[in-house]
Amino acid sequence: MPGLPNGLNRYAHICGWGTAVPDTILTNSELSRMVDTDDEWIVARTGIKQRYIANGKETTASLGVEAAKAALDTADISPNDLDLIIVATSTPEHNFPSTASLIQDELGASKAGAFDMGAACTGFVYALSVAGQIIQSGAINTVLVIGSETLSKIVNWEDRSTCVLFGDGAGAFVLQGSEVPGGILTSVLRSDGSGGDLLKVPAGGSALPASYDTLRDNLHTITMNGREVFRFATRVMADACREVVSAAGMTMDDIDFIVPHQANARIIEAAARNLNLPLDMFIMNMDRYGNTSAASIPLALCEAVADNRIKPHNNLVFVAFGGGLTWGATLVTWGVSKSTSPHQVWHKLRRQALYRVARIRSAVRRSTRMIEGALWGGEEMDDN
Repeated sequence: MPGLPNGLNRYAHICGWGTAVPDTILTNSELSRMVDTDDEWIVARTGIKQRYIANGKETTASLGVEAAKAALDTADISPNDLDLIIVATSTPEHNFPSTASLIQDELGASKAGAFDMGAACTGFVYALSVAGQIIQSGAINTVLVIGSETLSKIVNWEDRSTCVLFGDGAGAFVLQGSEVPGGILTSVLRSDGSGGDLLKVPAGGSALPASYDTLRDNLHTITMNGREVFRFATRVMADACREVVSAAGMTMDDIDFIVPHQANARIIEAAARNLNLPLDMFIMNMDRYGNTSAASIPLALCEAVADNRIKPHNNLVFVAFGGGLTWGATLVTWGVSKSTSPHQVWHKLRRQALYRVARIRSAVRRSTRMIEGALWGGEEMDDN
């Protein structure tokens, strides 16, 4: 196996993985009662048959927490071991605080920094690349990377060109440093902001703050030029795969599976033809999940692992594209299996206890701030 391009002998391995989806499934048949469409039309153009839809209590953070806990269980590590949490999302809980910080608090990961990664559907690839390089540098050892989305909350349910595409869900990986070769080897990250208007949510930022007009005109929902995005995606997915494999000193013959962003079956089929690869090399599950943006790659990979398709030492390419426009790919050598520690059950019970303690600790801290504010906050404001 080739060494890392930076010449270091430290590797970032994926040692834990987990997913979470909402309870509610929306099928194409049910969707056809909402907009002018039908199951045959949707499947023929996208490959999607159903998608998961978050209810009022399910949010990007709550799904991210559930996926994170599953990943920590697989890795069999404590939230106290986490050095950093990165959440890739296009649907954060708020502009700020970051969704990552909210998840950090819920997990009780008291030693972890936390931030969100905003690169649309490419966000998980960007986050993996950043996490891998920080671990390889030796600065930190354990990173939780989460892709979590509730796109149903920003979809225009009267626009059949977009509402049929998107779904909700979350996936998470735990990465840890090791001197054993493997894990994240190379990444390619790209952007072309000249295509920013092709896929975006127009309002809600500083350019178009929320107003009566933006709400009336549905400018807080996803807009997309489907034809142009399709052309862009089919080109850059193949290019990114070739580039990331070449950067590792490998060829496409060395790759066992490609895990693409699950946007559209026709896009993946076109990329397979462009790469001259059989379609069964591509992990696909958008028929059951739809386009879950930054969550789509970990959702697909976790299903493939559960189905025993992914084996130790398999070379995998994660490749994605999205709004920005952004695109990118990461090459990973899969080299771990699920923990079989005899103490795993005890460790899980301990983690569950830590989560309960974290909620109590968070509530105490909020109460303490309220008391401090009542006692001293007003005096400080008067002095200023």
